[in-house]
Amino acid sequence: MRWAEGRVTVEDSVLAPRPVSGEWLGGHFFKGISDATFGLVQFRFETLWLGPLRLLVFGDPVVADNEVSWPIEGGLLAAAPGGYFTIRGDGGRLTARITGYRPSLPPRLYELTQLQVHHGLVRQELLWIRGRSPAARVPADTIRRGLAAGIDIGLCAAVALVFARRRRLTAVLGIAAGYHLTCWATSGRTVGGFAMGQRVVAVDGTKPSLVQAVLRMLALPLAAVKLRAIHDELAATDVLED
Repeated sequence: MRWAEGRVTVEDSVLAPRPVSGEWLGGHFFKGISDATFGLVQFRFETLWLGPLRLLVFGDPVVADNEVSWPIEGGLLAAAPGGYFTIRGDGGRLTARITGYRPSLPPRLYELTQLQVHHGLVRQELLWIRGRSPAARVPADTIRRGLAAGIDIGLCAAVALVFARRRRLTAVLGIAAGYHLTCWATSGRTVGGFAMGQRVVAVDGTKPSLVQAVLRMLALPLAAVKLRAIHDELAATDVLED
């Protein structure tokens, strides 16, 4: 991120195995942002909406072979018109870049709040566009994943038994949530993962973000019911051999 005369330049990128057309990016990128926010943020009429609030207003997109760019024209989050939001899909990377944007928030507050949300959501959408194939490394097999999960559940249960005098089931769930979120968002590796030689990564092989860790945790019960790695599909994560 760079500041220059009150305007900011921000870039996020992920590794991508194949180029993506600008036309496809223009038609799909913001739909993914809506999915990542469970419909709270919508993109309609070249505008990002949060309920009745117009967060950012864009001009008509300019589409090239592997790139699409929207001029920023206003909205609650823009102090003045100006700047561009550009997505590019070639050269082995998917890149989203904001240039010349003037945020409404003061710089320090912007960096602590809006910028963090921007990084999390944009990176998540880039990973969804990148897709799960090909895997960055060798995927961990199902049996070893199950063994790692068993170790982690046992560890969380043991901690709850030692420190929780009542409502131990609630304690186990709370400890397990905090433990997994911390491990996934910092190293991608739990104690069980360490023992089984595996770790959670983003689909491009990089460390998962906090947004990915939260999405993965929220979808974990559904994955257990469906007996399918829905939590990895939603969070754009994978479990690979370390």
